[in-house]
Amino acid sequence: MIPNILVVDDSLTMRLIVQAAMVGAGWKVVLATNGKEALDKSQDGSFDLVLSDWNMPVMGGLGFIQGLRAQSKYKDTPVLVLTTEEDDVSKAAARELDVSGWVNKPVDPDGLVEFVAELLGIDPAN
Repeated sequence: MIPNILVVDDSLTMRLIVQAAMVGAGWKVVLATNGKEALDKSQDGSFDLVLSDWNMPVMGGLGFIQGLRAQSKYKDTPVLVLTTEEDDVSKAAARELDVSGWVNKPVDPDGLVEFVAELLGIDPAN
């Protein structure tokens, strides 16, 4: 089964960088520009992992992840936050939502692929 990954970021550049890395690893990617759009897509689809920015217009990462976790099908789905934020309050809020990791921007695409593969329990070379 090919993993299906939801990438949420208001930065077009960031979405394209992450998409290129994930597609390069052979995975499917769905893009969203903010938390509300991502929440709508999560309800319509099924994702194996979510990569989300923290600060976005319309609905930020916190609200999005809360809405995602409220859906039973995403209760245990790995979620990675990609952000420039480093404050302890944001990190604590993310931990309370069982976020799998906090990745600081700018991201290393190869390192991100390895981290995602590890969370999905697959070999990134396949």
